[in-house]
Amino acid sequence: MELTKLKGVGEKTAEHFAKLDLYTTEDLLKHYPRTYDIYNEPVTIKTLEDLDEESAIEGVVCKSPDIFGSGKIKILSAKLKDMDGTIFEVVFFNMPYLKASLKLGARYVFRGKFKIKGNHYCLEQPKIFTLAKYNELKGTMMPIYPLTKGLSNNMMLKCISQVLDINKDYLEPEFIPSWVREKYELAEHNFAIQNIHFPKEFDDYIKARHRLAFEEFFLFILATLSLKSTKESNPNSFHIKRLKEVDELLNDLPFKLTNAQLRTLDEVRSDLTGDRTMSRLIQGDVGSGKTIVATISLLEVALNGYQGAMMVPTEVLAIQHFESLKNLFKTNNLDIKVELLVGSMTKKQKEMAYERIESGESQIIVGTHALIQEKLVYKDLALVITDEQHRFGVCQRENFAGKGNRPHILVMSATPIPRTLAIILYGDLDISIIDEMPKGRLPIKNAVVDESYRKNAESFLNREVSKGHQCYVICPMVEESENFEAANVIDYTKNLKTKLPNCKIEYLHGKLKPKEKEEIMRRFSNREIDILVSTTVIEVGVNVPNATVMLIENAEMFGLAGLHQLRGRVGRGDAQSYCIFMTGKKSEKIKKRLDILNKSNDGFEIARKDLELRGPGDFFGVRQSGDFDFGIADVFADSKTLKECADAAKTIYDSDNTLSSKDNIYLKKKVIEYTGKVLEKINL
Repeated sequence: MELTKLKGVGEKTAEHFAKLDLYTTEDLLKHYPRTYDIYNEPVTIKTLEDLDEESAIEGVVCKSPDIFGSGKIKILSAKLKDMDGTIFEVVFFNMPYLKASLKLGARYVFRGKFKIKGNHYCLEQPKIFTLAKYNELKGTMMPIYPLTKGLSNNMMLKCISQVLDINKDYLEPEFIPSWVREKYELAEHNFAIQNIHFPKEFDDYIKARHRLAFEEFFLFILATLSLKSTKESNPNSFHIKRLKEVDELLNDLPFKLTNAQLRTLDEVRSDLTGDRTMSRLIQGDVGSGKTIVATISLLEVALNGYQGAMMVPTEVLAIQHFESLKNLFKTNNLDIKVELLVGSMTKKQKEMAYERIESGESQIIVGTHALIQEKLVYKDLALVITDEQHRFGVCQRENFAGKGNRPHILVMSATPIPRTLAIILYGDLDISIIDEMPKGRLPIKNAVVDESYRKNAESFLNREVSKGHQCYVICPMVEESENFEAANVIDYTKNLKTKLPNCKIEYLHGKLKPKEKEEIMRRFSNREIDILVSTTVIEVGVNVPNATVMLIENAEMFGLAGLHQLRGRVGRGDAQSYCIFMTGKKSEKIKKRLDILNKSNDGFEIARKDLELRGPGDFFGVRQSGDFDFGIADVFADSKTLKECADAAKTIYDSDNTLSSKDNIYLKKKVIEYTGKVLEKINL
């Protein structure tokens, strides 16, 4: 049902929902809360652990309120005692009428964030409750949703409540087999949907979230098992031999490959010359040297008389790879025709490229999604490579492979997830891991700092720019949000331009048009921009060896794996590079977590320690494994669930791989629906 059928949703509101990719009531039910406002037991000031966390405190008015100011702004201030006798102040703006309620001896519960002003604690503009009202609310969880400009949390609550009321008469049939639900203690699907949005208590939330995470992984794994079984029956259609020219180029490289690179390259070359079609993932940390392995693989295929193609996520990166391949082959006197194909090329340029590719004149083709356009026909495509794999959906990978006669598939990912999880997630692929870094690269120097370091950080950016280097600043938000306190790229850029007037500063975010994004990244790559303020869209955008500083604002909001990926944008050249993790919260828990990054540049070790630190139920806030676009499941936090899903899915698949049995009829429908609608969006 379309959202405009809901009460209170007109065309304008529907446009706001569309910004979040929400068009139907089914979409809305899968728009899960990002966190919850939990009405906990009131605390005392002595027991407060984190001033940045919203707290409830019971207090007795011990000094009658005073009202200050005149005209438009009036400030009401009252002194209270908590239940331990500690004095604190409450301050309200433009609410003078509260003076009648805050009488001497009156007792209330106040909710807000404490500040320290001079030598006393202060709550500014807290919510105020009678004891009876707060007792009613105690333990309840109010959902807080991801929003966009023009949509309030209240509007989201009203709409989702309407949909849940409508759905009471149209419950979805259960699709996970009863034995699976019993074995893994899974709640019923409709219960889970109701209680992820409006849990009556925390235990109901845990049950709901566990069920929804399980079903996401479960459907994903069944879909990928189907893909894998198709590939396993594919014989190698290409006659590829190991050639001496490839070995000669390896010997003539200006650097020595690591043992891990050599091992991975040997595995790839063995696949290319083997009996079956290759489907392989190269997993390696940022900067570990995956691209040279891909380059050698493309060369081997081209020298054997076939075509190879590599798809990357941005035009700037495609151009960089294109130039790099041409220069490498020219330096080594290899007559290999490399073709570039990107969306911004003119119609005539594309048509000429199509002709060269179809005729076989072009042997290696590098590009973006333009490589999978319907008009493009390859002559004899033997190898397809996707770089920075987590930016392409599983189905896009399949479409790319469909351009040839069952070509070999090589995918590359810098996401440092443990091997056991990688085997499950990339179920249709064999895995090679590059777990060594090239020698001679300077390790990135890290610093975890709070707001008190801000002036120093800005001076440091200015100093690096004056040396001829470039910098990144990462913000979690595109623009200001009424429901989310965090740095946003638009306001941050304006502010930084006033503070560093001698620096050329621009911003980049995912809501810009593709051509605008490409142009900004091109200018940054060409040193026309000194400081680029960006969201995480920059994570896989471009290789800029001249960039030496990465400043990440509100670092506590990101997962460690994501922060490590972002950090990998610097440290790619000869100069010493730095990463500054700026946190707005003085919390020991946050500091301990970010210190993992402070002490290590090893992505696999970081992922392992992140997994150890986060306990069950630690799900609130920005999702940790941002590379994987599941709706609610988190690859790291839900690793145990992921393994359980793999076991259950394999058991079902081994006994009924077509899902045709009576027990699996509705499950088959859901898997087909998932494969067509959702699998495309899962960035793996």
